[in-house]
Amino acid sequence: MPELKQLRPGHAPAVLAFELANRAYFAAWIPDRGDDYFDRFTEGYDALLAEQEAGVCAFYALVAEDGSVLGRFNLYDLEDGTARLGYRVAERVAGRGVATAAVRELCRTAAARHGLRTLRAATSHENAASRKVLAKAGFVPVGPATPADLGGATGTWYRYDLQP
Repeated sequence: MPELKQLRPGHAPAVLAFELANRAYFAAWIPDRGDDYFDRFTEGYDALLAEQEAGVCAFYALVAEDGSVLGRFNLYDLEDGTARLGYRVAERVAGRGVATAAVRELCRTAAARHGLRTLRAATSHENAASRKVLAKAGFVPVGPATPADLGGATGTWYRYDLQP
């Protein structure tokens, strides 16, 4: 059974393998991270861990029993009881309810571990799968997302009020 785990240094090789294996798949929905991301992965990963340590963000990996990463689920800009949610799942598990289950679990974790009251997430109009995940997890649309919000695409912002 996959487990949602907060990122730690030991996850780096599996996270990199996940990102590389799914790079083309992700690029169909969101802007590609570019070669520089992969060339400087260790430096960037260490920066993420530093942000997490500072309490600004909280990064999670959905880890399979074999140690491989099936998805990443992140809380950004933790401030005043709110945060932005971002996520991505491996192509090999897409469409199986994995993202919805992990988002639901992260919502519980966001309230219990991070003291959050509200999560926001944005997705493009073209990303029907992500819109479906958010709706199934209980997020409601609250307004338009601009190209600046979504790396060049337009879409919708969603909100979820967490239970204490």
